[in-house]
Amino acid sequence: MSPESSASSAIPARRAGATGAQTGRQHFQQQLQELERHALGGLDIIVEQLDRVLEALAHQDVELAQMVIADDDRVDGRYLEVHQGILSLLALQAPVAGDLRVVAALLHVMKNIERMGDQCVNIAKLIPLSGYEPPVRRELLDTLLKMGAYARSEVTQCKAAFAARDVELAEDLVRQDRAINRLNRDTFRMAIEVGEDPDTREWAMHMILVARALERVGDNAVDIGEQVAFVVTGLFREFSDSSHGASS
Repeated sequence: MSPESSASSAIPARRAGATGAQTGRQHFQQQLQELERHALGGLDIIVEQLDRVLEALAHQDVELAQMVIADDDRVDGRYLEVHQGILSLLALQAPVAGDLRVVAALLHVMKNIERMGDQCVNIAKLIPLSGYEPPVRRELLDTLLKMGAYARSEVTQCKAAFAARDVELAEDLVRQDRAINRLNRDTFRMAIEVGEDPDTREWAMHMILVARALERVGDNAVDIGEQVAFVVTGLFREFSDSSHGASS
């Protein structure tokens, strides 16, 4: 075979190889996008869990609290599905830099979602301890429900920010998180000043733990927001040192 014919036959082979690589990249991108949708769907589960546990808290509904505990398997299952999906995807094709940031961010997102689910369970487990008719102090309970509303809003906002790659929306999470931190301090103050009745003080101590759990949900949402900035810019930075306490 002449050199000319050899070269001409190599051209289609190179084109076929390039086309195959392009098809592989497209398939990788599609699978990664599907994994992202599946991961962010975990935040929808957290919203459902928060709605349930806040209602259970407001009405001391022990049966509803037990549903929250039982449903935590959905959160854990979603974590495992996304984690395994990412490992399988990486086994097929090595991601480029931008894809690798998304992969790393999704693993971090799922870790925070799993922690949010655990915080909802922690709250649910405290409700039976309070008794069916605890000596509720309305002001303290209302403050906790406000915290819950902020936490719910942060969860929905961090999902929207990640899906849209909206760094400004992600940074705005700090504003709501500061409100949660302020209410957490108010809760502690009210619990300390609740009075001398032993049953009331015991209930108030449980409510401090509820407030702590809600504060951590907000912190986890901010952590997810920080991943938005990482995906967009390639640089990790904390939005606000004051919004982070000890790891949950």
